[in-house]
Amino acid sequence: MGILNITPDSFSDGGLFSNLDAARQQAESMARDGAAIIDVGGESTRPGAADVTEGQELDRVVPVIEAIRQVCDLPISIDSSKPAVMRHAVAAGAGMINDVAALRGAGALEAAAQLQVPVCLMHMQGEPRTMQEQPEYENVMLEVQDFLRQRLEACVDAGIRRDDIVVDPGFGFGKTHAHNVELLANLRQLTDLGAPLLVGLSRKSTLGELVGRNVEERLAASIAAAVIAYRNGAGIIRVHDVKDTVDALKVAAAVMEYSNE
Repeated sequence: MGILNITPDSFSDGGLFSNLDAARQQAESMARDGAAIIDVGGESTRPGAADVTEGQELDRVVPVIEAIRQVCDLPISIDSSKPAVMRHAVAAGAGMINDVAALRGAGALEAAAQLQVPVCLMHMQGEPRTMQEQPEYENVMLEVQDFLRQRLEACVDAGIRRDDIVVDPGFGFGKTHAHNVELLANLRQLTDLGAPLLVGLSRKSTLGELVGRNVEERLAASIAAAVIAYRNGAGIIRVHDVKDTVDALKVAAAVMEYSNE
């Protein structure tokens, strides 16, 4: 899953693809590099990011989705928690909803059920603006797993097909660096939920903490995390650097097939 942020303030690529032509070219580049899904987002969820109105988010993402649809056949995911943005994005050509709030916002679950497209449910402790102030867990693995199980059940009860649901442990969303490492090490436990597992660790601060690198110098660490996540059961890897990650995962896949993993 290639990340396409149409935002001025995302932690890694804010402002790079706010121009429609730049966004379209980046989508085409990610498609050539081997992306299977393009994830379009119009609101930064980094800690301390400014709120974005529904209108602002629509103005950012809808033209980009329409433009991508004209030049690329890849599935498009809309990274949003707002029901109206979900509806307009799907009408414009998106085929998946990726919600950091796991469809807990007012009207979000109902909108997703009516749209009948695949959804990704992410775990987050707290809310994006303050989630990193003091995250605490008694057992991070069990609490993340229980949350995702409950949201899975809520979605199925609302009429969303279970086969259309993907889960995401939410690395960096209300977790300390130690929590993130523990989640990655024990990621395979989450496959017990019976849903495809999406992981997003690309360029995140935990990797910077581990290797002592600034955000623009975390490619190697991001690839290492992607390979570990894949070997631990992740089926979708959400990344900024598509080409290099795809190459690394091809090698990992060949080795895993040979060793019958």
